[in-house]
Amino acid sequence: MAVEEEGLRVFQSVRIKIGEAKNLPTYPGPNKMRDCYCTVNLDQEEVFRTKIVEKSLCPFYGEDFYCEIPRTFRHLSFYIFDRDVFRRDSIIGKVAIQKEDLQKYHNRDTWFQLQHVDADSEVQGKVHLELRLSEVITDTGVVCHKLATRVLECQGLPIVNGQCDPYATVTLAGPSRSEAKKTKVKKKTNNPHFDEVFYFEVTRPSSYNKKSHFDIEDVDEVDKMEIRVDLWNASNLKFGDEFLGELRLPLKFLRQSSSYEAWYFLQPRDNGNKSLKPDDLGSLRLNVVYTEDHVFSSDYYSPLRDVLLKSADVEPVSASAAHILGEVCREKQEAAIPLVRLFLHYGRIVPFISAIANAEVKRTQDPNTIFRGNSLTSKCIDETMKLAGMHYLQVTLKPIIDEICQVHKPCEIDPVKLKDGENLENNRENLRQYVDRIFTVITKSGVSCPTVMCDIFFSLRESAAKRFQGDLDVRYTAVSSFIFLRFFAPAILSPNLFQLTPHHPDPQTSRTLTLISKTIQTLGSLSKSKSANFKESYMAIFYDYFNEQKYADAVKNFLDLISSSGRRDHKSIEQPILLKEGFMIKRAQGRKRFGMKNFKKRWFRLTNHEFTYQKSKGDHPLCSIPIENILAVERLEEESFKMKNMFQVIQPERRVLYIQANNCVEAKDWIDILTKVSQCNKKRLTVYHPSAYLNGHWLCCKATADNTPGCTPCTGGLPANIQLDIDGDRETERIYSLFNLYMPKLEKMQEACGSKSVYDGPEEEEYSTFIIDDPKETYKTLKLIIEGVGNLEQEHAQYKRDKFKKTKYGSQEHPIGDKSFQTYIRQQSEISAHSI
Repeated sequence: MAVEEEGLRVFQSVRIKIGEAKNLPTYPGPNKMRDCYCTVNLDQEEVFRTKIVEKSLCPFYGEDFYCEIPRTFRHLSFYIFDRDVFRRDSIIGKVAIQKEDLQKYHNRDTWFQLQHVDADSEVQGKVHLELRLSEVITDTGVVCHKLATRVLECQGLPIVNGQCDPYATVTLAGPSRSEAKKTKVKKKTNNPHFDEVFYFEVTRPSSYNKKSHFDIEDVDEVDKMEIRVDLWNASNLKFGDEFLGELRLPLKFLRQSSSYEAWYFLQPRDNGNKSLKPDDLGSLRLNVVYTEDHVFSSDYYSPLRDVLLKSADVEPVSASAAHILGEVCREKQEAAIPLVRLFLHYGRIVPFISAIANAEVKRTQDPNTIFRGNSLTSKCIDETMKLAGMHYLQVTLKPIIDEICQVHKPCEIDPVKLKDGENLENNRENLRQYVDRIFTVITKSGVSCPTVMCDIFFSLRESAAKRFQGDLDVRYTAVSSFIFLRFFAPAILSPNLFQLTPHHPDPQTSRTLTLISKTIQTLGSLSKSKSANFKESYMAIFYDYFNEQKYADAVKNFLDLISSSGRRDHKSIEQPILLKEGFMIKRAQGRKRFGMKNFKKRWFRLTNHEFTYQKSKGDHPLCSIPIENILAVERLEEESFKMKNMFQVIQPERRVLYIQANNCVEAKDWIDILTKVSQCNKKRLTVYHPSAYLNGHWLCCKATADNTPGCTPCTGGLPANIQLDIDGDRETERIYSLFNLYMPKLEKMQEACGSKSVYDGPEEEEYSTFIIDDPKETYKTLKLIIEGVGNLEQEHAQYKRDKFKKTKYGSQEHPIGDKSFQTYIRQQSEISAHSI
């Protein structure tokens, strides 16, 4: 979901590796150990939670999390919790990284000190104020000064213990006085509209003289006075209301202007308490990659996009724009992700990968090393399989992976690592059964392999067979090196990275999956001497179970099927694919005329056939909505039920299912996937009601009939293909950003082409890192890239200048206290001064 700005869409995403924590404070009990988990939060809204690591003060998590960020935020925060079975889990400490500081830690493993957490540090949101200082003539004719403070509204206040009933106190404070007033409490909202005015007497009538607003005696005192606005959450609990944030404004700034109106970020309270030393709470290792893409309309990207999409047709392919991107990027993966997504979006992925794979095969000298390096080809095929093959993995591996994670059968076959009471033969038999079952589901799944993967495998097979005509097995190893080595084996080893499990498995399960993955990888490799593949003797002994010819035959039959030419998608045998599941809260749909329409927690399940919910996971569905009956999926305005993160699923006869997700990221994911899977329904609505029908009318348009057509256009335009929901312009913007980042390398490459073209001599040493097969063609492509990137750079710079002129500091978009905007203002001032 993009945040719309004038003529531009802004996409935000974050990829996080949560490594480990160390030196956490000991538990006060006798065993001193803790059961800890870590959460990822946008400000204070939790969007991800790791598994619990038990009995440790240095817990290792090793979990990855990726999400598109659907809203503005100030801090990316990480909390370490200690699980308490009987009471609420307690917070040990937190790491809060300001949005503007995220680039400092970009893609670097960093240790962060855990900070103390209390109400004074947990602040988010902004407040809209208007201040007016005016002269008032009293009944006796004497002039005094009064301050009017108008508290208009707040946005994005934190939710405390699941609720937010905010009110504000306004205090005029000075060295010798303090006067406080309070707004009404606004129930169940973290975006309260107060619009209340409070009057304060600033100077006494007797102190006025005509020379100035304040007489000599009072000027110093007034300069020391401040207006303070505190936000509170009205709590029913006996220990009082919770502090939400404050704002302090000195009165002296009003002496230049009698009226002032602006938005402000709320600030933490500075109450003089001494916080714990940073090292008292331990530290947390994180790797954070935050990206923000500012995407123009499609026509801006045409020149760069055209030169990229022609890459498959350029001879040689090493002179193409896509190949050049792979050459200049620090890591091939960096280039592969946007390239694959762009080529998939425009249906050009197969010819592109065929071209770069063919070039790589020609450079390969030994058939045993085919596609074994981390080349651009390997990374692009990996990324394609991950995108196109996600649901293929769900169908083949998920049921048995779930079973392995839940049942915890002992499978350790290393005699040294056996636990007390375990039997080596029993463990081998448990492991053998798991390997057999996984091997069977993989080798029987050929007909379900996505078409785009089959087309790529056909191309690899043909290239390899043509290059190494004397090696009859190379047609198999070229394909197995991807499907087994880089697809199924990694998915078994780390199912959480392939969305097969929500978390990294526990140590025992992880060990079982490692042993299965090693065996499956070797089974799929078709190498001549399998036992020699294993360094460990216990693995070689175990592999004797699988030395029968039937396993090699099954692998070859499977590889033949997925790499055969002209294969068609077998939609006739399509089985239900689980797309998403999880607990959410739903409102009763009111099927009965006189029934309670209350909210209940239910387990929701979405497949490509139906959307269902049940009381608990595995129960019989209480309600099933066929996909063809989903006519629209839209957000629901918070005002409808005073609940955040709600959306609605609209069905025939205007029946609506209202659902609340756990957080903004979950809500976006559910809306996106429900919209995608129902996009081709023939009766899809074009308009909907953004609010609910309550108390005899629609809250949005006030229409009284419950069957009144909607008042707002439906959001649309998402592609029907669930797997490949890709924004081509966004991917081109990503590629532009990479080219721009590595511009010095592009220029060096251009220089190398120039020298090689002119002298046609041996490759100079300083350029030897680049593959340049045809200097003239490469030079031509580089010229087009540099020109296209330069034009886009100018457009971005112009957009920033225009936005800078229009933007007001203190506006709703850039409240006072917005450090990123202050930094931006400083940069623009420096640019302007430099240009002058």
